[in-house]
Amino acid sequence: MKRNLTALTENNYDLLIIGGGIYGACIAWDASLRGLSVALVEKADFGGATSANSLKIIHGGLRYLQKADFKRMRESIKERTTLMGIAPHLIHPLPVLIPTYGHGTKGREALTVGMLINDIISSDRNQLNDPQKHIPNGRIISKSECQELLPHIPETGLTGGAIFCDAQVYNSERLTLSFLKSAEQQGATLANYVEVTGFLFTENRITGVKVKDELTGSEFEICAKTVVNTSGPWINQILNFLPRKSSLAPVGLAKAMNLMTRPLFDTYAVGLSGAKRQLPNGSVQKSRFFFIAPWRGKSMIGTWYSVYDQDPNQFKITEAEIQDFISEINQVYPAAKLQQEDISFVHGGLLPRTGIDHKTGEPILTDQYQLRDHAQDGFPGLISVLGVKYTTARDVAQKVVDFVFKIWDQQPPNSKSAMTPIYGGEIESFNDFLHQAILDGKTQGLTENQIHRLVYNYGSSYQNVLKYLNSSLDSQEILQDLALIKAEVLYAVHEEMAQKLSDVVFRRTEVGSAGDISEENLNICAKTMGEALGWSQTRIQEELKVVNSMNPIKPVPLS
Repeated sequence: MKRNLTALTENNYDLLIIGGGIYGACIAWDASLRGLSVALVEKADFGGATSANSLKIIHGGLRYLQKADFKRMRESIKERTTLMGIAPHLIHPLPVLIPTYGHGTKGREALTVGMLINDIISSDRNQLNDPQKHIPNGRIISKSECQELLPHIPETGLTGGAIFCDAQVYNSERLTLSFLKSAEQQGATLANYVEVTGFLFTENRITGVKVKDELTGSEFEICAKTVVNTSGPWINQILNFLPRKSSLAPVGLAKAMNLMTRPLFDTYAVGLSGAKRQLPNGSVQKSRFFFIAPWRGKSMIGTWYSVYDQDPNQFKITEAEIQDFISEINQVYPAAKLQQEDISFVHGGLLPRTGIDHKTGEPILTDQYQLRDHAQDGFPGLISVLGVKYTTARDVAQKVVDFVFKIWDQQPPNSKSAMTPIYGGEIESFNDFLHQAILDGKTQGLTENQIHRLVYNYGSSYQNVLKYLNSSLDSQEILQDLALIKAEVLYAVHEEMAQKLSDVVFRRTEVGSAGDISEENLNICAKTMGEALGWSQTRIQEELKVVNSMNPIKPVPLS
């Protein structure tokens, strides 16, 4: 990917997308596949906000059974299969175990019925030819088997457990990036660190945006037939650029937090519910449900929510909030005995909410995506899209592009994004591909673990990273991990539009997204990137400090 700001000024695009998170990326991909000329700008780095801070779960919609929302279940199940098919290196089945307690909605009987209905509704879930992507039927296990698999869970009222499969994203940052790289290969023009500062008008119609390059301070304009606002938590700020208020009510926000901890469970992701709590005002807070999933040798625990009414640019997770979350986890799962030193990283983001539960003060999360044509506000040429789920972003993107064609009074061409592999996804059988890559890697002096990391992050394009080995070190270093990290950094700089050290550490490589960044790895990233981009030693130290501030839990000693 090349950051070509000149191209942005010289073309009049069919579609200009504001925001480079998962929704903007998927819209760019679907629209480009259908032959539209597309531009996308992102005020910071691609996928750097909420899209990078998800729980990494691709849900099959089992929770919708509680409301008998079979339509949304089907959508989620379909998209889970679709994503495993078009991004087989990044999306993998994840076994889930939920202990059953008592005989109510959390009991063995209710989950037995739930597993049966889920299997029936998802009966076509295994249409992919790759056996590694197959989702088995759910099953109910006995109390003794549940205790054997989860030896330290609370036993009071335990009746057994339910085992089923969902899917997990190995690297959500690279998934967003792969959609964008695929869009660029289809002709889209992309640029990170370009902030929208206003709209362009021809009479009352919006015909583009004014922008500022955050790296140089230069300002310019981008013209387009239709502008699609997918700015997530910044949707209100973008709409404030309109000369008069939209009739769309300002979007309320909720703060969401997930914690990376030492491993609590190995094979299974585990769902645990806490007891109901009486609040100081006398109302009863419903029990919280926590999801504890194994991820890169650690456990990711989520999700903790609170109301957020401040500027999204000021977003941060406080130490007190982290401690509150830790305390709640220890109440739900006392055997965890978590302390702050067990937390390696904090993932935080902002989600849309519809209101506040006035009894508990907790946010009520938005559960449906929103698509708004601002022609009804008197501003044709502008559409806003508010997403709520990582899982269904591609499906929503398809609907958005269909809608764009309709407002142009054109018949939408068929979407191809559900069946076209994204960048790195040209893999028919994942296990076979990985096995062959390991064999090939040994001839290049690479270890099995190194090839494993490459394939899970870059898929069928991993050899493109290895091209940078020769330019990053001498042949004596090739067996060392630092050599591969250097190659990944150079690849990120030259082919993935990495502009800052944080782009590389948190969103292009595995170095920092799970926490526990080693001083050696961080310094080699900074040195390699600095040499490639001509940074001064002062600039390198500034970049190191910024990266360190992004993980206040375990800062790295800076040399």
